[in-house]
Amino acid sequence: MASLDSVSIAIFLGAILVMAGILSSLLALRFGAPLLLVFLLIGMLAGDAGPGQLSFDDVRTTYLVGSVALALILFDGGLRTKFQSIRTVLAPSMVLATIGVLVTALVTAPAAKYVLDLNWTESLLVGAVVASTDAAAVFLLVHTQGLRLRPRVGATLEAESGTNDPFAIFLTLMLVEFISIGESSPAHVAIELARGGLLGAVVGVIGGRLMVLTLNRMALPQGLHAPFVTTAALVIFGAAQILQASGFLAVYLAGIILGNRPTRAHNSVVTFLDAATWLAQIVMFVLLGLLASPQRLLDSVAPAVVVALVLMLAARPLAVLLCLAPFRFNWREKVFIAWTGLRGAVAIFLASIPMLVGLSKAYLYFDVAFVVVVISLLLQGWTLAPAARWLHVALPRADRGPRRVELDLPGQLEQQLVGYPVRAKSLYFRRGLTPSWSKPTLVIRDERILSPAEADPIEAGDYIYLLAPPEKAEALDRFFVEMPPSTAPDPHLLGDFMVSGEHTLGELAEVYGVAIGDDQAKMTLSDYFDIHLDHAPKEGAELTLDPIVLVARNISGGRVNVVGLRLPEDEEKVIPVTRWQAFKRKLAEIWSSVAGV
Repeated sequence: MASLDSVSIAIFLGAILVMAGILSSLLALRFGAPLLLVFLLIGMLAGDAGPGQLSFDDVRTTYLVGSVALALILFDGGLRTKFQSIRTVLAPSMVLATIGVLVTALVTAPAAKYVLDLNWTESLLVGAVVASTDAAAVFLLVHTQGLRLRPRVGATLEAESGTNDPFAIFLTLMLVEFISIGESSPAHVAIELARGGLLGAVVGVIGGRLMVLTLNRMALPQGLHAPFVTTAALVIFGAAQILQASGFLAVYLAGIILGNRPTRAHNSVVTFLDAATWLAQIVMFVLLGLLASPQRLLDSVAPAVVVALVLMLAARPLAVLLCLAPFRFNWREKVFIAWTGLRGAVAIFLASIPMLVGLSKAYLYFDVAFVVVVISLLLQGWTLAPAARWLHVALPRADRGPRRVELDLPGQLEQQLVGYPVRAKSLYFRRGLTPSWSKPTLVIRDERILSPAEADPIEAGDYIYLLAPPEKAEALDRFFVEMPPSTAPDPHLLGDFMVSGEHTLGELAEVYGVAIGDDQAKMTLSDYFDIHLDHAPKEGAELTLDPIVLVARNISGGRVNVVGLRLPEDEEKVIPVTRWQAFKRKLAEIWSSVAGV
């Protein structure tokens, strides 16, 4: 009976932990990545050195759970990454994910050797363990906290954090093998790196395409799409690992392919993975906390703090400056990317590998990584938003989006139903605006279902459903969010809403149906102002981009970095023109009248 009671207690405590994880997602919106440290603390308190007195030293189980959790986290990150957004930053991200990790490890190694009294190989292993940024921490801060970074900076950080784990894992495994066997060769390292990277990429691409094909061709029962995708991601990860390839790279690429193709039940898959990855992080942090020993941590905390400071203040900044030197990043962007070298569960997970294979001083690697992660999440995690504002790499924060309902339509993949509550201060209610690619389909009012014609005029409190392409559904949010009151005499003088000046005309055309030439698709809005304004840009300067007007909202370094979009109230309404264009038209009218006389 005692064994049955212990099982019941385990089920009870496990359910309490899962419930706490679900409720903690509300706090994550406010506190961000440092909240995960609470679960590290819970694990330590539940361990044999804490009040819980739970004896746990199963490194193999921790490694297994950590592998599954990281695979899901990376897959979810790839699923949310739009290739169009990272295409322009692919080169700098890949350099940071490979050369940046190596430089970080090399610069950290001397500090580890000096303060931890290790040889050079062991010191380099310490550097490799803590060299990669953590995808979970970066994704959590950028997405969950709602921090709006400039597109190039945000895309670089997300692409780097999603792709540098495979190289850090490879570097760690090579060093562990060298310490264990005592020999290795450059040819062996090159072969392993090529096999891990290239074969992992092949498995990821093929696996992602097969997932897309299966989702769209097979009629899975309702509700099974998300579990199927999650399981398929783990199958891809396991298959790559069995083939001695990088499973983490494979699963990340599979997520990117799935996220950039039209598929059934896309929104339910994303919602399910949100919950799965959050719970996976919690379980991983608790298990890592169980493995930690407060007594051991006290012995190594001082040298570990030195390693953490060298990593954050020297190794990471130097790696970023070297890797981004060939690319067009200004000093503010480089400083911010250097400061966003968040370390998370990946570092502690990598530190469990020496424990798994039984290396000498294995617990030292684990304890140092543990302290580095705690300091990184506390110091860098809580200062990330102020740093973004101070360095001017954050855009003005938008109001939290409206509650959006998305429904897949059987039999096709091009359109879905997107529903919103109509708010009194929303752009749609005030001016009746929606993009040209969306079509109002039905309205719910007082529990009655009406057609748009029957519901005209729309009232505040109605629920409206529109047909829209799945990949553009999120762009509808801004038309239904509450618009803040304006102190300007003309409430929409500076545009109905704002976008970054680094967005391209092609992206604007895709969302709003703007007619542009093929040669203009890659031109940024900032460049468009530079080319078409006859004077230095000032706040309030306007340019027409059929059928909308671009308004300069914020100027930095002589360039427009925030642009307001003023949308036409009616498609047949005359398009506003710039002051310079109006002045030239007036001169033309005067000249015509004089010439006529």
